[in-house]
Amino acid sequence: MLSTALFTDLYELTMAQAYIEAGKSGRAVFSLFVRKIPHNRNFLVSCGLGPLMEALENFKFTKEDLEYLKSLQIFKGWFLDYLESYSFSSDIYAVPEGRIVFQKEPLLQVEGPLPEVQLLETLIINLIHYNTLLASKSARCFLASGGRTLIDFGLRRAHGLDAGLYGARASYITGFAGTSNLMAGKRYSIPVFGTMAHSFVMVFEEEEEAFRAFVKSFPDRATLLIDTYDTLEGAKKAVKLMREGIKVVGVRIDSGDVETLSREVRNIFDREGFGNVKIVVSGGVDELDIAQWLSRGAPIDIFGVGTKILTSADSPYLDIAYKLVEYEGRPKLKLSPGKETFPYKRQIMRNYEGGFMSFDEVVPYREGGLVELVCKKGNLLKTLPSLKEIRDIFMEELLKLPPELKSLERKVEYRVILS
Repeated sequence: MLSTALFTDLYELTMAQAYIEAGKSGRAVFSLFVRKIPHNRNFLVSCGLGPLMEALENFKFTKEDLEYLKSLQIFKGWFLDYLESYSFSSDIYAVPEGRIVFQKEPLLQVEGPLPEVQLLETLIINLIHYNTLLASKSARCFLASGGRTLIDFGLRRAHGLDAGLYGARASYITGFAGTSNLMAGKRYSIPVFGTMAHSFVMVFEEEEEAFRAFVKSFPDRATLLIDTYDTLEGAKKAVKLMREGIKVVGVRIDSGDVETLSREVRNIFDREGFGNVKIVVSGGVDELDIAQWLSRGAPIDIFGVGTKILTSADSPYLDIAYKLVEYEGRPKLKLSPGKETFPYKRQIMRNYEGGFMSFDEVVPYREGGLVELVCKKGNLLKTLPSLKEIRDIFMEELLKLPPELKSLERKVEYRVILS
């Protein structure tokens, strides 16, 4: 697997060299947290610990890495020797994946020699930020779906191939049925789904000919794309096939007035006795579309969601920070206006009322809260949970989330007390 050591910013290495020269190699604690939840979010979903631990296994400076760093003519020979022998050996305290979290809560804390944990800043922010961002967005889709099937279609417009993988993983954790992404299916054992593209229909002289060719090749799993020319005519051609005894599992609508078209297509199928045919909708879909269509009774069975989810289009970033909170047992905090931090390693104590989350307290670390010691001296203390187990954790969390925090449009502040 590709070395991840250079997935960092230059100043992480320059600081590490200067730390060592200044004799600052004592034990430090850095904390990763979101300063403020975006205005269109009421909660976040912790995600990314699994990908981070995979990346840390490969955080080693290769011969080629060191030759490149030497060519910059910035670093001293002894520091390059230090990097050559670098091996992750710190402790990680983290909120398990799938848990619901809020502002100013430590998602992840790293404790170890100062130069070592400083070097990890960029990698940690990148992986936890993006995975948490996408899990939080896809969780909203799950809330909007009312139990309908959701499929991740986002790879082609994800911001990079890794982004597509992480998006499929995060959305599966938060309730999606699967993904169109075959690499994610292989790597994470996520169920895979797919239909056809408009190009397939356009290759044939007649739309019906395209449908017949596809069903012939996939007689037990054909979902037909019916909006290439005229959606209702496409639906009628699907009916013609089914009258002949040909199996059609579903049809997909990718454009137009989805609410109206889904009703009319459903009526066409129901009148002919094909009420079991599923209606799939895709094309720029997000949680607000899903909620609106379903609130109006649109008979949609499956949603293919992609671009707006894997880019978190309405809120494309979190104000996330990785800050020093403790050095050699002494508290460290930042007082910059608007960017204040808290001192010491921390724990999240969650309080409940009537079975629902009531408020959280962020206190100096002790056992028994949301934050767990997952890695000691660079080694996992236990095997990380499977995606299925993380998904179950998320589902349990949703049951405890107050109904008002599930609102997709109304901003509700959850109380977090910094002790």
